[in-house]
Amino acid sequence: MIARLHGRIIEKLPHQVIIDAGGVGYRAAIPLSTFYTLPEEGSEVTLRTHTHVREDVIALYGFATRQEQDLFERLIEISGIGPRLALAILSGLPAGDLVDAISEGDSGRLRSIPGVGPKTADRVVLEMRDRIRLIRGAEEQPHAPGSRAAGDTLRRDVISALVNLGYRETQAEAAVRQALGPAGGGTPGGQLQDVLKRSLRYLAS
Repeated sequence: MIARLHGRIIEKLPHQVIIDAGGVGYRAAIPLSTFYTLPEEGSEVTLRTHTHVREDVIALYGFATRQEQDLFERLIEISGIGPRLALAILSGLPAGDLVDAISEGDSGRLRSIPGVGPKTADRVVLEMRDRIRLIRGAEEQPHAPGSRAAGDTLRRDVISALVNLGYRETQAEAAVRQALGPAGGGTPGGQLQDVLKRSLRYLAS
């Protein structure tokens, strides 16, 4: 699976970009929010990518931020939403606004996006609302030095890993609090692998 692309932009369009990476041109479909951040053609760029495999095609989807990618991957888990509609949703609402709409249960904002009907909008809000807090904090911005920022990042990554393993977010949060110590924060009690192991032991107890 291709998880990251770094190379020179050969061509960029509102719906896709072609990147020359090591002499190979990779075409990735992108949302408008990513298109707006791209430098000029000929410049170097790095994108996070999602590889979507179907019987007849392997498609790449590119994103400027982790938050965009997380939202896309959550959207395509919902029945009836494929990659094309997920990109349309991300193009219709900036990632931060989409997170706010889901958090607030405001399906009306999603219905304003072309191709998103009332049932689809309601389903997005219903199925993503419980997990939206993980995505809310996923925007990649430089952290100031300090144990608190490192601890927040570690805690979020472990919770995300546990949710991806099938645990409910509330279960994951409780397990990580136990793994990091009584305060559930402050200086992280080890690297991601160690905290994840301790969290899983707590969940299995």
